[in-house]
Amino acid sequence: MRTIIIVPAYNEALNIEKTIKDITTNTNYDYVVINDCSKDNTKEVCEKNGFNMVSLPVNYGLTSAIQVGMKYAKQNGYDIAIQFDGDGQHDARFLSKLVEKIENDGVDVAIGSRFVDEKKPLTLRMLGSRLLSFAIRLTTFKKITDPTSGMRAYGKKAIDMFNSNASLTPEPDTVVFMIKKGLKVKEVQVEMKDREFGESYLNAFKSIKYMMNMMLSILFIRNFTRKDK
Repeated sequence: MRTIIIVPAYNEALNIEKTIKDITTNTNYDYVVINDCSKDNTKEVCEKNGFNMVSLPVNYGLTSAIQVGMKYAKQNGYDIAIQFDGDGQHDARFLSKLVEKIENDGVDVAIGSRFVDEKKPLTLRMLGSRLLSFAIRLTTFKKITDPTSGMRAYGKKAIDMFNSNASLTPEPDTVVFMIKKGLKVKEVQVEMKDREFGESYLNAFKSIKYMMNMMLSILFIRNFTRKDK
């Protein structure tokens, strides 16, 4: 199956070279960097290195970057599209495991999880993850151990959904939507790294807001999704 890795990048000038090297060293998949109108020189770094890139004229945010990537995947005939962060925290060595789940096991969405075989730590940082896992279990009866993982592989059905539904995001509520629509979702054990350069866009206030939005969306919006007949 033809596979492409979608790498959303906003102000990742210090990380993007290492990220793409990781991809090209450890996989044979195509990739596209979606430069979300970075304010730093991410675009120039990509151009200097000849990276395959789509550069957006306005900073639309992660959701739009992924949607553009999904449109690119569909228009260019890819069977699998992988969401892969541009900040260097993901490890491309594990991507083949996600692809194998789709190719061999009939899975529609394969999520790279840190907690399939490893126990989730009892920390304040993981409280939000536990709440989201609970909400997903409550609404879909399915256990998702790492709901905020940004390493996901999507098969053709999921790619088509992104292309036909502008409300879909690269977030946990979309996982609920796809399960409700009858797509098969599985997790695969992976490892992730700490960010080496730059800072996450989620500060304490934004993290709380994000959690509230996700919980509301899962419980009161996506929960009422009906499977197509």
